Amino acid sequence: MAEVITITSGKGGVGKSTATANIAVGLALSGQKVVAIDFDIGLRNLDMILGLENRIVYDVVDVMEGKCKLSQALIQDKKTPSLYFLPASQSKDKTILDKAKVKALIEELKADFDYILLDSPAGIEGGFEHAIFWADRALIVVTPEVSSVRDSDRVIGIIDAKSDKAAHGQKVQKHLIINRIKPELVESGQMLSSQDVLKILAIPLIGLVPEDEKVVSATNCGEPVIYDDKSISGECYKRIVRRIAGEEVEFVEFKTQGSILKTFKRLFK
Repeated sequence: MAEVITITSGKGGVGKSTATANIAVGLALSGQKVVAIDFDIGLRNLDMILGLENRIVYDVVDVMEGKCKLSQALIQDKKTPSLYFLPASQSKDKTILDKAKVKALIEELKADFDYILLDSPAGIEGGFEHAIFWADRALIVVTPEVSSVRDSDRVIGIIDAKSDKAAHGQKVQKHLIINRIKPELVESGQMLSSQDVLKILAIPLIGLVPEDEKVVSATNCGEPVIYDDKSISGECYKRIVRRIAGEEVEFVEFKTQGSILKTFKRLFK
């Protein structure tokens, strides 16, 4: 049975779509058949991170409105054949999404895929509830800043109250990805520590990802950083993928810039 994983956040700019792209690639590289769906209607960018923006003909709204078959809208990834992408509409209003149509889409995808990743709109705007409603698991992406943590706390509350599982007395499995960690700011007290974030949000940790300039260059090239064997953030995403699959994998706590370099060398021995 396919697992539906929603990747979400309390605010924009925390790296949610980057996380979605890298996790999707990582799961596909591990031998799973994966589809990543961009639910950020009107503000899509997952297509650019995956390098598939020029392949788009139909989008997720076209499928749900019956303007095309699902097979016509799905785009196969250029580098990883077991990864497929379903883009968001760039022109439609976010209110166009409908829970019943989203469910029908997901049920159709479950017949062919092992993992269905939903890239949720940031915050609680239109489209957010549709992206989390049918989720089996939610990955909440947060940066170690008070505003990001506060908004993510609200998102967790909404998932616990408004998902389909909540309506049936069940819980959506939730995990936390702390992204864009800057060790020097953590040590100087200008950024929350991972322990601070975990204490506030009180959900299990599944990933720690440091700030990494290679993410920007990877995004500009349309090749997620997980493909880069020399990127520390790419290695962190590989570890997240292994944890999603149920493996117990060591967490690395980043401290100073010097510590990052030492950690980097240790990870790639």
